[in-house]
Amino acid sequence: MQTEKEDEDDVDVSSEEYVARSDFTASGTDQLSFSKGDRLLVHAKPSPEWWWAELQGVIGYVPASYLRQDDAGGEEEEDVSLEDPWQDEEYFGSYGTLRLHLEMLSDKSRTETYRQVILSNSGSLSNKVVMDLGCGTGIISLFCAQLASPSVVYAVEASSMAEYTRQLVKQNGCEEVVTVLQGRAEEIELPEQVDILVSEWMGNCLLFEFMVESVLLARDRWLRDGGTMWPSSAALTLVPCQADSDYAEKMAFWERPYGLDFTPLQPLAQQEFFTKPKFSHLIEPRDCLAAPCDVICLDMYTLQVRDLEEMKGQFHFCVEKSAVFHGFTAWFTVYFDSLEAGGATVDLNTGPNSEPTHWKQTLFMLDRPVTVYTGDSISGTIVLHRNPVWRRHMTVTLHWNINGSTDDPDNSQGGTKSFPMWR
Repeated sequence: MQTEKEDEDDVDVSSEEYVARSDFTASGTDQLSFSKGDRLLVHAKPSPEWWWAELQGVIGYVPASYLRQDDAGGEEEEDVSLEDPWQDEEYFGSYGTLRLHLEMLSDKSRTETYRQVILSNSGSLSNKVVMDLGCGTGIISLFCAQLASPSVVYAVEASSMAEYTRQLVKQNGCEEVVTVLQGRAEEIELPEQVDILVSEWMGNCLLFEFMVESVLLARDRWLRDGGTMWPSSAALTLVPCQADSDYAEKMAFWERPYGLDFTPLQPLAQQEFFTKPKFSHLIEPRDCLAAPCDVICLDMYTLQVRDLEEMKGQFHFCVEKSAVFHGFTAWFTVYFDSLEAGGATVDLNTGPNSEPTHWKQTLFMLDRPVTVYTGDSISGTIVLHRNPVWRRHMTVTLHWNINGSTDDPDNSQGGTKSFPMWR
C-alpha cells in the first residue's frame, strides 16, 4: 500500500535514485504512479520485476523495467538513442542458439500446421515467389521447396542461425530453390516482389515481442498487390477462469505453513507472483467459467504498424457455473487463407481444446479471487499497450465488472489491473 514517509531522515543509505523512462499508472493501492522523467528513490528490490520505491514522500511498488539508473547526476537527459529499444542483441542472440529452435520444432501442432498449409496449397504455389520471414532453421522454406514448386523462396533470418540454415538447405538438396538472406526485415533487399509472405511471428498473448511489426514492414515493401499473407488473420481469445492450484501454491500457502501464521508475506507474494502474467499456463477446459470470447482480431492485410501502439477489445461473459473466479486466461488463433479455389482455411489454435503448443496459454491473476454464480455476467475491456521505450514489451490492462444474478451485494463488483510483460 502506498504510504507517506513518516521520517524523511530515516532514508536507507543504500537507496538508489532512478529516473522514470516512461509514464506508469498504478493499478493497485500498493503500486506507485509516476511520469516520465520523475526521480524515484528505490529502497528495495524484492524481485527482478518489481521494486519498492519512493516519490515525493509516497512509497509503493514500481515496475523495474520502467526505470533507469541516474548516471547523469541530474545534469542532462539520457540519450535514449544510445540504447537499443528493440534489444536486438538479446532477442536475436536467443534465436542464434538451438534451445528455442528445439522448442519450436518439437511443437508438432505448430510445425504440422505450416506443413499442412504448404501441402494443401502446393498447386497454387507453383512458380510463385515466397518470402519466409524469420525463417529460423528454414523448416517452412524446406516444406515449400519439397512439397510445392515455387520459383524461389527467400528465407530471411536476422540471427546467426542463418549460417546453419544455409547448411540445412544444402543438406536437403534445396539450394536451387531456397535462398537464405541474413538480416533484419527492415534492412534486407530482394531482387523482386513476392507473391506469398509467410512467417511464424506470434508471441505470448499474440503480440508479445512484436515480431509482427517486421512482418508488416516486409509486407509493405515486398508483397506484390494481390499477394497472400500467411497467417492471413489472427484473433486473441479471453476467458474468465478458476486457477485453484496456482492460487493455493502461490498465495494460500502463506496462511498456515507448518502451523505458523505467515500471512504478512501474502502482500509480497501477490506482488511477486500475480502482478505479471504466467506465460506457460495450461488451463483445463473445466476451469473455464464461461464460453471464450475473441477480444482482438487482426487482418494481416490491413493492419498498420501504428495500430500496434494500443489495441483494445471488449468482452462480455455469462458465467456458466458457480465457482471461484481467479482471473483471465488468454490464447490466440491464426488463420491461413487458401490459394485453391474452394479450398478450406487452415487454422492454428493455441487454446485448451486443441493440441498443446509451446505457447500454451497466458494466465492473468486477480489480486483477490471472487466467488461468482451461474448466470452472473463479467464484462469489461482489455488493452494491449506497447511500451514506448522498450519496443518488444507491452502492458496488458484488464478492466472488469461483475453483475451478480443474486441478491448478494458482494457479488456485484469490479476492478482494474495492469500486467507489464517484458523479456
